[in-house]
Amino acid sequence: MAPLLLLCFLQFLLLLGTSSAQAEINITLGSSLTPQGPNTSWLSPSGDFAFGFRPLEGNPSSYLLAVWFNKIPDKTVAWYAKTSSVGEDTPTPVEVPSSSVLRLTAGLLSLRDSSGDEVWSPRVPAVAYARMLDTGDFVLVGADGAKKWETFGDPADTILPTQVLPLGTALSSRLISTDYSNGRFLLAVQRDGNLVMYPIAVPSTHQYDAYWASGTVGNGSQLVFNETGRVYFTLKNGTQINITSAEVSPIGEFFYRATLDPDGMFRQYVYPKSTKTRNLWESQWTLVGSIPQNICNAINNAKGAQAGSGACGFNSYCSFDGTHNQTTKCECPQHYKFFDEKRTYKGCKPDFEPQSCDLDEAAAMAQFEMSSIDRVDWPQSDYEEYSPIDLTECRRLCVIDCFCATAVFHADTRTCWKKKLPLSYGNMAESVQRTVLIKVPRSNNSQSQLSNDSSKWKKDKKYWILGSSILFGSSVLIFTYNDLDKATCGFREVLGSGASGTVYKGQLQDEHATSIAVKKIEKLQQETEKEFMVEVQTIGQTFHKNLVRLLGICNEGTDRLLVYEFMTNGSLNEFLFSDTRPHWSLRVQVALGVARGLLYLHEECSTQIIHCDIKPPNILLDENFVAKIADFGLAKLLRANQTQTNTGIRGTRGYVAPEWFKNIAITSKVDVYSFGVILLELVCCRRNVELEIADEEQSILTYWANDCYRCGRIDLLVEGDDEANFNIKKVERFVAVALWCLQEEPTMRPTMLKVTQMLDGAVQIPTPPDPSSFISSLQ
Repeated sequence: MAPLLLLCFLQFLLLLGTSSAQAEINITLGSSLTPQGPNTSWLSPSGDFAFGFRPLEGNPSSYLLAVWFNKIPDKTVAWYAKTSSVGEDTPTPVEVPSSSVLRLTAGLLSLRDSSGDEVWSPRVPAVAYARMLDTGDFVLVGADGAKKWETFGDPADTILPTQVLPLGTALSSRLISTDYSNGRFLLAVQRDGNLVMYPIAVPSTHQYDAYWASGTVGNGSQLVFNETGRVYFTLKNGTQINITSAEVSPIGEFFYRATLDPDGMFRQYVYPKSTKTRNLWESQWTLVGSIPQNICNAINNAKGAQAGSGACGFNSYCSFDGTHNQTTKCECPQHYKFFDEKRTYKGCKPDFEPQSCDLDEAAAMAQFEMSSIDRVDWPQSDYEEYSPIDLTECRRLCVIDCFCATAVFHADTRTCWKKKLPLSYGNMAESVQRTVLIKVPRSNNSQSQLSNDSSKWKKDKKYWILGSSILFGSSVLIFTYNDLDKATCGFREVLGSGASGTVYKGQLQDEHATSIAVKKIEKLQQETEKEFMVEVQTIGQTFHKNLVRLLGICNEGTDRLLVYEFMTNGSLNEFLFSDTRPHWSLRVQVALGVARGLLYLHEECSTQIIHCDIKPPNILLDENFVAKIADFGLAKLLRANQTQTNTGIRGTRGYVAPEWFKNIAITSKVDVYSFGVILLELVCCRRNVELEIADEEQSILTYWANDCYRCGRIDLLVEGDDEANFNIKKVERFVAVALWCLQEEPTMRPTMLKVTQMLDGAVQIPTPPDPSSFISSLQ
């Protein structure tokens, strides 16, 4: 009898479970939900989905009426209620306080606030009951079993498997992930049969020109998310156009959704549902398909795109990462910052006072300069165009024009476009082949950020004046030896060492935990003092984005230490001569950065500076691979009326100009020579001197590059480098510039101003003289 009793008991439990599930399926008249209390939501039979109240992030006293994935930790919202106020076309999300009540009664589903006023209702009559289905669809059902209303028929920003969007329906993105207001993008299944994606001018419903379309006018029927996880657009003749195809696995093993995200991308995601898939997939939403391929490019290429800001806000630019969930990022250019870091669509504003139109040309040139930005363009906002023109004149014309915020120069056509604020349709892309210049305050005309924050670091530190006549252009902090001993953990981690001392990594005890590089000069007392004073005096007068910034010093007893900003990506030596060849575009960026840094030292600094030791270990790279010149221990300062100096032999083998070994005065052309060597090393990704190389003719890079140039075989210098070969014209230009820099006679070498112009393509490059021919003619 025991087995029979057990069987009857199991049948009873099964019947009880079935009755319980059936009770969950049918939500009867008289049922209600409140944001707080025992009944806050209605579940689907499996518990996969819930319909009810979700607390809003950042505002826990306000609740959203929504459908969400109930078994996922973050409870991802798949649908949310919207309503339109009288006289308004733009619906807003239904957000209510904790005292509100949602009630299914008298054949009607109605949400009312604490005063009893109706906030939201589908307004469909004769409702007999409601159901929350395992598909994620919440439905109102009549007595005859027919659907009267469903969330699938009133979509927000997301569609789910088995959901269909017929003609005349649309998805609207959120404003940001935590703000459910209608956002800046729309995916519309238009009544003319076309599936189209539009930017929207919020808070209105005005549509700018489409940035993606199916091109099916007159033929389209509906957008379908089928039960296998595939999203497609159906035509009237039955043809299916794939939108995203993500048949990853049986639908039962994954949750699926397709969402028009706040950045305008329509992305399809999967989330592991079963234990089996969780062992193979991370417990997170994983991207499996998206349109368009690149939102930054798509919006900029939209036919007739003129008004609006583009993919990002005004004065910002859009960058797209196609390797990780197809992410979009909006960024501000140098000396600009977001109006709101969380709502980047609002754009960027300058962090400096605008240029006065009362300034004359000289005053404008003294207060402002043009800073270049790589691979970025703002194609709109032109108000003046010059052609033909060179880069230097393009810079000047923008600086002296109070309306001009940005200038764009195209070397091939020798055209300059001036632009005023606000800038729109900003885009970062490898395809940008023009020089973009942003007007910013001159470095020596404004204090550095460090000086603004110095009081936060060390309130008892004093600004330091070297001697009685040299005042730093930026505030330099004074550190005690004990400060730096703590910051470096006892000078434990060595970053590098050279003739004048060792550099250690450290971290300041400020609120930002600022990473630093501490140079400890270790020599005999007399030489220590000289090296220390030269470096402090030299770099203390400079401030430029391509120079390493001096943050502070320690001049305590016999200890001489210099504190610099820490460079995340190390030196050019490590970057260039490792096992992996750096991308050509990054090498170009580094070359231009070093050239601009030297131009500043030679011609734009208040006192002309000759560095005297330009080589890869003295060129450092920040987190964005911006090149910064470092180590000014051998530098020479020239007075305003000086052009040359007499000094002992300096520099490093392989980078030293020939005049160091002759009894002649030294000029800034020694740095030009060293730059020529580095430029060839950047082009070829090898050291200048490699005596162990198999082919003896290639052992000295400067000689071999000259031979390749004369024979018309520049390609041999970049053999195996597909990126460089694709840009072989620029490679040839860079090699020609390098050979001009390497002329034995200093007066034949170009200035760094001319070098930057030649590198930018702003001026024609004549064929450099052949050093071997020059030597032969002297014999």
